Amino acid sequence: MTQAIHNPTVTPATGATFDKLKCKECGEEYPLEAKHVCEVCFGPLEVQYNYDNLRKLVTRQSIAAGPKSIWRYRNFLPVATDDVIDVGTGMTPLVKSERLARRLGLKNLYIKNDAVNMPTLSFKDRVVSVALSRARELGFSTVSCASTGNLANSTAAIAAKAGLDCCVFIPADLEAGKVLGTLIYNPILMAVRGNYDQVNRLCSEVANTHGWGFVNINLRPYYSEGSKTLGFEVAEQLGWQLPDHVVAPIASGSLYTKIHKGFQEFVKVGLVDDKPVRFSGAQAEGCSPVATAFKEDRDFITPVKPNTIAKSIAIGNPADGVYAVELAKKTGGHVESVNDAEVIEGIKLLAETEGIFTETAGGTTIAVLKKLVEAGKIDPDETTVVYITGNGLKTQEAVHGYIGEPLTIDPKLDSFEVAIERARTLDRLEWQQVLV
Repeated sequence: MTQAIHNPTVTPATGATFDKLKCKECGEEYPLEAKHVCEVCFGPLEVQYNYDNLRKLVTRQSIAAGPKSIWRYRNFLPVATDDVIDVGTGMTPLVKSERLARRLGLKNLYIKNDAVNMPTLSFKDRVVSVALSRARELGFSTVSCASTGNLANSTAAIAAKAGLDCCVFIPADLEAGKVLGTLIYNPILMAVRGNYDQVNRLCSEVANTHGWGFVNINLRPYYSEGSKTLGFEVAEQLGWQLPDHVVAPIASGSLYTKIHKGFQEFVKVGLVDDKPVRFSGAQAEGCSPVATAFKEDRDFITPVKPNTIAKSIAIGNPADGVYAVELAKKTGGHVESVNDAEVIEGIKLLAETEGIFTETAGGTTIAVLKKLVEAGKIDPDETTVVYITGNGLKTQEAVHGYIGEPLTIDPKLDSFEVAIERARTLDRLEWQQVLV
């Protein structure tokens, strides 16, 4: 697993729609290799597409006729051939909220539910499917990542499906469900005594030394494009229309900004009509560098040391944080933060109203949605889409002790009657407290 990899550039197949990497800051262009940082200004590199070619290749009908996965949008993704790793990722439900919407006073609330994404129950399956498909094209046989949990699950699972060697890195204090959810796929798992940012720095050194394909380091330009599919699917599921308002979690800022890129690409090729879409972002107070920069009206991010139960979005030095702030400002959105108690309440609120059990990132997003509504920053009539990016089964520790206990009874009717009356009394008291 220590072989050096020389990264050949694969010549795109006939009809391929991407042709180079380009620096987001200075515009310097590069060939389609495993490279993520500009050598001129150290800005991030992004995949560039030929939109004239895309207009000729793609229609609403051609997309609808495609597979029930992210690969129905293959022409918008940076893979050179049809030999992709398709594990059924994507096309997750867009749920029209009824009970949560009523609770919050919203009329047109939708929940994009990636808590049921395949194969590992988070949106990371999207980005990893794209990254590993491209990694295989570039000649990598060993893949890796720096992860707060969900990415480790996805990388290990999809690498197993693809027959790629896998070694992933996580902070040593990660939730047990995410550790088990990685180990089951039999990768090499490195638990690093440090936070995510320290893990990421180590991984950069390993990538340079061993020549592995790190999905969120040297393969990042390809990897990040997978998040666009969350924009594509929402537009398609809304009947080929864009929403009015998006509320999404912010970790590195990549997911948040790529949803916007997905909307804009559909506009560019004529699949949807253009319209203003406000973008609002959610962070936990214990790791909220983007929210802080937004509130202080800064165009730079001050790194922080994470201290929150929302570990899946606890990135203290977010790579795309500046772009997330810029997007919120230019679209008239907001970036808000909530404390850990509010995160837990967000998890419970979504579960008890819509039957969706989300992890702490989703709890953060729902709590921020509620906060924005209460502050009058969401119009009750606008079509709002809130993104739920992971499954609560992975972070059960977060709600342990906050959701009550089972009522233990004897196998007798009178024991049941006593218990059910007690439960109803407690429920009435809880509702009275809410009303007060």
